[in-house]
Amino acid sequence: MRAIFLSNPGKPSTYVFKDIPIPEPLPGHAVIQIKAFGLNHAEAHMRKGEWSEIHPISGVECVGIVHSCPGNEFAVGTKVAAIMGGLGRTIPGTYAEYTRAKVDNVVSIESDLSWENLAAIPESYATAWSALFRNLELEKDQKLLIRGGTSSLGQAAINLAVNAGAKVTATTRNLDRAAILKDLGVEEVILEGPELSKRLPYKSFDAVLDLVGNSVVMDSLEIVRRGGRVCIAGWLGGLAPIKDFNPLLQMPTGVHLSFFGSPHFGMPGIEVSDVPMQKIAEDVAKGRYKAKPAEVFRFEDITRAHEVLDQGNGTGKLVVKVSE
Repeated sequence: MRAIFLSNPGKPSTYVFKDIPIPEPLPGHAVIQIKAFGLNHAEAHMRKGEWSEIHPISGVECVGIVHSCPGNEFAVGTKVAAIMGGLGRTIPGTYAEYTRAKVDNVVSIESDLSWENLAAIPESYATAWSALFRNLELEKDQKLLIRGGTSSLGQAAINLAVNAGAKVTATTRNLDRAAILKDLGVEEVILEGPELSKRLPYKSFDAVLDLVGNSVVMDSLEIVRRGGRVCIAGWLGGLAPIKDFNPLLQMPTGVHLSFFGSPHFGMPGIEVSDVPMQKIAEDVAKGRYKAKPAEVFRFEDITRAHEVLDQGNGTGKLVVKVSE
């Protein structure tokens, strides 16, 4: 099989193609013939050598068909999605024609969606769903602010939150993209920036999904009411830590702060099976969620795909199609 390897950390041109054997079956794992995979900012950080765990074969998600599964958790030929569980970090990832994933990180999806459309769903929607409905405990009619709304994760979160009956406001760094967010059902679009809390009515939100990350999280805490919730689930603002963070002195009273990290999928209590992936795929097929990839690339065009990822245009999910 062909696989894409990191040769040296750096620019997108670092990727090289190699022929290697198809992964051997292992108990507790499924070998998957990959049909398509989505791109993630984490993989750009891995490519640049900015991640603590990096496998030469990158990629944290995919969709495809089960090639082998010794424990029979999934029948051969089953359509599946695989998410995280060390993929691309501690074990070979999904930038390949086949991968081997832990069965706890694999879910079956029966769908007539094309492979490229299906590949736009797993990581973004699993992360968004978990952050919204597990960490933030979002309910109908609650006021939600999504910081970083035009990212692929942000758009997935908007789709899910709007369809759950929440009143959604979203931020973007470029108001030229406001129409994208409005089309998804956002009630108001606001220019992202520092001290956003000072431009909003005092503590006027029930919840904030913060995809910008550490650079604005202290500001996000000032946006929600007492008893409100803030969840960090992205780092569009960079990986630098919060400087001199002192919760006792800096956190507002009664505000809940949490983090959702998709690398933890598959761990006890954070099962991928908790996410209603089948229903999400069905809702995408019905048009309830606007989840088509922003751009689809051929497997051979991985360098160009990462060039577009680096540009950060923020118009949606980028997908690589591996085979028919």
